[in-house]
Amino acid sequence: QVQLVESGGGLVQAGGSLRLSCKASGRTFNNYAMGWFRQAPGKEREFAATINSSGGSTVYGNSVKGRFTVSRDNAKNTMYLQMNSLKPEDTAVYYCAARTRPVISVYDREYSSWGQGTQVTVSS
Repeated sequence: QVQLVESGGGLVQAGGSLRLSCKASGRTFNNYAMGWFRQAPGKEREFAATINSSGGSTVYGNSVKGRFTVSRDNAKNTMYLQMNSLKPEDTAVYYCAARTRPVISVYDREYSSWGQGTQVTVSS
């Protein structure tokens, strides 16, 4: 399994931006598709974005489409989530995840490695 560490969360006002990072350990990062999921208090975990191993294919959840952008730098073993036009309903713990296949997936059950999460809070 790959070890994942998220960073970049924090408190931001509505309409603001944040960039999350997910640093992966190991030498096979560029073989893995990666994903971002989020979980708000009292709610189920929700898919946000996914990117394939090369970075050439991405898919977004309906609630973040057009505002969030997922990217990766395989040379740095890092995935990013640029979040713009943030809304209070984006408040959640954001998790990055890796799957041992290069193709994307929107299903959390298909990811085998998870980070510890980073809190994002958007104030109104």
